This record gives sequence, structure tokens and C-alpha cells, in this order.
Amino acid sequence: MRIYFMGIGGTAMGNAALLARANGHLVLGADAGIYPPMSAVLAEAGIELHEGYDPTRLERLRPDLVVVGNAMSRGNPEVEWLLDTRAFAFTSLPAFLADFVLKGRKNIVIAGTHGKTTTTALTAFLLRENGRDPGFLIGGVPQDPPMGSHLGSAGDPFVIEGDEYDSAFFDKRSKFIHYAPHIAVLNNLEFDHADIFRDVEDVKRTFFHLTRIVPRNGWIVLNGDDANLASLASLGWTRVVRVGLGENCEVRITDFAETPEGAGFSLAWNGEVWADVHWTQPGLFNARNAAMAATAAQLSLAAVPAGEPMPNLPYYGKMGAALDLAPLARYRGVKRRQELLINTPWLKVVEDFGHHPTAVGETLASLRARFPGHVIHAAFEPRSNTSRRKVMQGAFMRALANADEVYLGPVARAHLLKPDERFDHEAIIEHLATQGVHGCTAPSNAGLLEKIIANTRAETAKPQLVVFFTNGSFDGIITGFVRQAGSGSSETIRPVNSTETP
Repeated sequence: MRIYFMGIGGTAMGNAALLARANGHLVLGADAGIYPPMSAVLAEAGIELHEGYDPTRLERLRPDLVVVGNAMSRGNPEVEWLLDTRAFAFTSLPAFLADFVLKGRKNIVIAGTHGKTTTTALTAFLLRENGRDPGFLIGGVPQDPPMGSHLGSAGDPFVIEGDEYDSAFFDKRSKFIHYAPHIAVLNNLEFDHADIFRDVEDVKRTFFHLTRIVPRNGWIVLNGDDANLASLASLGWTRVVRVGLGENCEVRITDFAETPEGAGFSLAWNGEVWADVHWTQPGLFNARNAAMAATAAQLSLAAVPAGEPMPNLPYYGKMGAALDLAPLARYRGVKRRQELLINTPWLKVVEDFGHHPTAVGETLASLRARFPGHVIHAAFEPRSNTSRRKVMQGAFMRALANADEVYLGPVARAHLLKPDERFDHEAIIEHLATQGVHGCTAPSNAGLLEKIIANTRAETAKPQLVVFFTNGSFDGIITGFVRQAGSGSSETIRPVNSTETP
């Protein structure tokens, strides 16, 4: 088939286009801008790329199918032409994946408000390190595995990040409803995506719909410590394995500890020791991601008939050999997830995709444990459709209070919101002051960058850690700060008369 991807430059669309090309289809596509590294990867795969949207060009290309990306909306010239003429069949990205990639596979669908990308990458990584060839589609840029998508062997699972956001402007179902899970991993559940969900009960509804399509011979891997997941209705039509810290969990995380050198924890399966893990990934949240991924990967290799519970250790017979978790020690993570950009004794710079208050708070707590003695500067861009709104104001106040200095960027696309609906910078800054935390904002992100540079240079007694939270580009100020610090960042930030060793 000749398949045209409308919005091909996005991570998910680009990786799906690569899967279609690997499946033997002729693939082409367009976007308003296609940038490295995705542009280079797509071109190397032989995919024809076009800049901008042009109905005349689309008509001339004559695809058999148009895959319409989630970022496309009414008013896009190609969308309007396609609807006017009905010249070519069109579908959403999730529906395309269901029909052309996932059909006939035992799919592992990774869902949850937080940690989807990392848990998807971890699941694929562990299966590959244990000699399997899973397919996967990761909604980010992983370092392990070394690519974001792979068809894999038809006899092995397909691991896919399952987002609860809607599928397309013409298909308002959650993406994960399309993905036919054999194993559904529910990492956590909180209110998010305030532009399409009314409240947390509305989010629960769509997660419940996902659990309804897990077969009797499949599994639900559930965060056993999450109260919102625990409140879902009965899941009695399939098997549930709970993962977490609590005694109610079949797979338990114990003895978690974090130091500047890394983190460690133990995993037990039905009370039997499975593995002691020592790795470089930060935070209890990543330990939980690893435990969820390991459990899903192990169950995907099982041949346990419907109705039978998960076997005990040792893993022989129906379960096969135990999944080896030793490779976690060399797992390098996903770019933009607690990614350390500068690491010197006097300056650490971290970039993180965090845009939900829970994720921001957990990352700051982990950084505090990992880098004791550092002054923590947290810069936050209210850019997502939820964080731009006031709906989570109190939660952001509590999360950002884990820093020492807070910098709040201007609300992205503020003109699309009523003034009383917008993220309230001043209210957060006033609250932070009551907690002994200094906060500030600026009319532009460029102005915010100037304040971050000035404040980090003014600190003379302690080493500095600067963390940028955004699900976008932050108008390039992360790159700008790293460039300003440069390769001599320790001399830029460190006071010249100090002999203190951090």
C-alpha cells in the first residue's frame, strides 16, 4: 500500500511510519516542520517527506490510505480537502496500528498517567536482553532499546505505549482502546488532560473500558498502591497481578534506597526473592516502572491457561525460566526523562518531561535524595493542556515547594484560555514564600533564562542543580542555559575563592 502520514514529524507518527515501512508499505508524509533526529531517521528509511500541508500535492500523490495525526484539526487545508472530496480513505493513528501492526500479536499495552514511555522502553529492553525479539512502539526517544520502534518477531509480544488521550479529531475514544491488550499495565491513575476529561471519575471510566477488553487468558498488571486504580469496578473477567510496596501485592518492591551513585531495591514474586536491583535510574517511581515492566515481560512469556493464577517461584514449566533482571544495571533510560545534561561537582543540569504535579514533585524529591547539599533551582513551563489551567493549582504549589528556587514560565497559548482559568503564577509564588521557597516569573522564557543565570551565579556557598520541567521546548532556554554554562560550567558557577568540596 501507499500510505500517507499527515503530521509525520511527531515521535509517535514518525515511529509508526517506520513500522509501516518495515512492513513493506510505500510510506510518505508531511508536517509543518520535520526536524532532527526524526527527519534523518525517516529519510534514511526511504520515506518521502514533504514540508507543510498542500491539498494539491496530496491529490497528486494519490495515497491508498491517509493516517491523520492527533495534532491535526479542522481548518488544516489537507484535512478540509480530504473531508470535502473523500478522495482517499483515512484513519487515525491508533486505528492504523490496530489494523496494520497489532493484529494477531500478543500485545502489552502500557497505560497510566505517569511513566508510560519509560515503562514501555523497560519492557522492550528486558525482553530483548532475555533473548526475545518483541515489537515495540515507544512515545519518546529511548536510549535502551536503541530505537523507538521495531516490528519484532510475530511470535513475540508487541509492547506499545497506551495513551488515554483521544485518537483523532474524528475519533474521541482513548488511543489505548484500539490496542487489543493481552496484558494491560496500569501504572497509576490521576486526573489529567483537563481539555477532554471532566474529572478523575471520567478518567477512571476510560481506564475501566481498557480493562474490559483484556481476555480471560490475559493479565492486568496493576499498581497495587494506587487508590484510584483500586477503586475501579470488579476486574473478575481476567487475572490481576498487583505490583507495589503493600502487602496486598503479589510482586513487592522492598528496601528501596537512593544515593548519589544510584538506586537499589529488591523484588519478590509471591513472597519469593526474585532479584536485587542496583541501577542508575532515579526515584522510587522508576523502581516501580521497572517492577511493572519486569512483571509484564515475565507474564508475556507464560503459557498459563485462563482461570489459573500466576505460578510461584521457581519459574519453570508453564512460566519458563525466570526473567533475568541483571541488565537493569546498564539501562540508560529515555531522553528528556530526568536526563542529566551537565554533571560537574558544582553544577548539575537536568531536563525532564514532567508536566503533571505528581511527576514534578516525585522528581524533585528524588533529586533532593540523590544530590544532597545542592541548591535546587526548578524551572517549570505550564504548557500542557492541563498545566496551563488553574485546575491543579494546589498540587503544583505542593510539588514545587520541594525546590529551593522556582522559576515559572509564561502560560503557553494563554490567549486560548479565559484569564480566570489560567495557571496563576502569583498565587503559587505567594504560597512558595510561606514555605521558605523563592519563586519568580517573567513575561517571556528568554527573560526567565536571564533570572536563572543570575541566581545560579549569585549562589556562592553550595553546588547548584538546575532542573527544567516541560513537555515542549521551553522556547530553547534549556539549550541556552547549557550553552551559557558551557564545558567550563564548574568554573562558571563555582565561586573562585571557595575550597568547599560538594
